[in-house]
Amino acid sequence: MKTPLPKAQEERLLAELDPGIREYVRILRLEGVDTIESCEGGPWPEHAYPKPTIRFDGDVAEGFRALSEAIGRGLPVDSLDRHWDVINGEPVGPDNRLVFDRKATDSSC
Repeated sequence: MKTPLPKAQEERLLAELDPGIREYVRILRLEGVDTIESCEGGPWPEHAYPKPTIRFDGDVAEGFRALSEAIGRGLPVDSLDRHWDVINGEPVGPDNRLVFDRKATDSSC
């Protein structure tokens, strides 16, 4: 579980995010999920992921906790992924990723 940032710093961090994922990140961070990357989704190379995605630290249990928080808050979760990248032939990770059905700006969360 992450240590909360000071309110002004948290607001600056959120303001820099894609508008289509910002609210999902805000909700998860309020619940203590240590988010490390997010994207509102779209075509490459403008976006890192095709669908709205939040990557976060933690073990398997943290993945399920974040999923529970997201579903409990009514977020449109499509999938929870445990992911390893392969860099220079070596697996790196794992990390957790929540993928959403639609952008936050397309829903009423």
